[in-house]
Amino acid sequence: MAKAKTQFVCQNCGTVHSRWAGKCDGCGEWNTIVEEDPMGGIGSGPGKAPKKGRTVALTALSGEIEEAPRIPTGMGELDRATGGGFVRGSAVLIGGDPGIGKSTLLMQAAAALSRRGHRVIYVSGEEAVAQVRLRAQRLGAADTDVLLAAETNVEDILATISEGKRPDLVIIDSIQTLWSDTADSAPGTVTQVRTGVQAMIRYAKQTGATMVLVGHVTKEGQIAGPRVVEHMVDAVLYFEGDRGHHYRILRTVKNRFGPTDEIGVFEMSDKGLREVANPSELFLGERNEKAPGAAVFAGMEGTRPVLVEVQALVAATSLGTPRRAVVGWDSSRLAMILAVLEAHCGVRLGQHDVYLNVAGGYRIREPAADMAIASALVSSLAGLALPADCVYFGEVSLSGAVRPVAHTAQRLKEAEKLGFSAAVLPAASPDLPKGSKGKWREVDSLPDLVARIAGSRLKAPADQEDG
Repeated sequence: MAKAKTQFVCQNCGTVHSRWAGKCDGCGEWNTIVEEDPMGGIGSGPGKAPKKGRTVALTALSGEIEEAPRIPTGMGELDRATGGGFVRGSAVLIGGDPGIGKSTLLMQAAAALSRRGHRVIYVSGEEAVAQVRLRAQRLGAADTDVLLAAETNVEDILATISEGKRPDLVIIDSIQTLWSDTADSAPGTVTQVRTGVQAMIRYAKQTGATMVLVGHVTKEGQIAGPRVVEHMVDAVLYFEGDRGHHYRILRTVKNRFGPTDEIGVFEMSDKGLREVANPSELFLGERNEKAPGAAVFAGMEGTRPVLVEVQALVAATSLGTPRRAVVGWDSSRLAMILAVLEAHCGVRLGQHDVYLNVAGGYRIREPAADMAIASALVSSLAGLALPADCVYFGEVSLSGAVRPVAHTAQRLKEAEKLGFSAAVLPAASPDLPKGSKGKWREVDSLPDLVARIAGSRLKAPADQEDG
């Protein structure tokens, strides 16, 4: 009798090994290789006879769309992150840390869509129906017509949602709990996750129902399972937040039908998630205007301007190697700014510890924050507070020059709306607003800015007009 063939698959990256090993050759992770049956699920070997294909109908590219291409939820922040609502027939993957509020967000979205007359099915693989109902009562969603099910078998789920009228939205919470009869492995393994996700995506494409999948994240903050799952779906959203703060950010990292740099901001409360229409006020709520080392950065998240406070602390070190601690920004970017300050501006930080923090637990991802970071560092070192009514933005190059950034007019407009009357920005910015009531100072190099801060000469300039 022939010996049954087995293969060993890494649960982190999906690399197939011929035998077990402690370390994966593909991703370098330890203790992630699990034995699986290659005859079942996706990627099964040549043991099965090839199936004859069937003819698929071909249609023209032009044609009328019978239904609205998007389903707006009515939750402005969620619709902003998805590009205007859920696209019919699409698959959306939502990831986030345990307890961050993924199930709460989707329950509120399901209730909002149900109140608009859409048919919504919520399938929970981690909680019983009674537990889901308890959350719905707390969120004020128990009076809606959302249909519930507690099931983890893929075939049973597809048979259930295929009965009756086609649903507009199906929520699967979560993909790590799904298991299929066609895959001979434990739930949560690479084979089971890929098999379940592929079956759900196939149903969404064939019927036009929107499929929302919840995914767990690893210690590194990535969605657990192979990265191929992220390539299979149409949109990937990350629900981020710090447990020490009450706000949450829904960030889009992939979207085939919309922008990938939008965010939605929510505030967590005992009644669920509340939308934050103006996140700048949230991040500037507890600002100390007279403290040295604090600068307000006017940033952009997609099409939305966001103002956030950057805090820096420069202190003499007693260690042989100065310490560099960063929260909310790229540590390698901080090392570059420190090198530019020392090489071109004469600011010696080799004998100082540097601590950098973005207030509110927010994370800055654009290089336009370079000038705000440099200003906060020099302000802390000199012990001089920056003007309280001034914002900073601009990219710093390795030569010390300050480069223009996009969306200057939107950044300044948001600053004026929140009461900031001055701004320090790159020279020759292409889209300075005309007739603005604000005051700004254009700088073309970082040494010029450092000299003004150190000399306490950074005052609000006279009104400047464009052109």
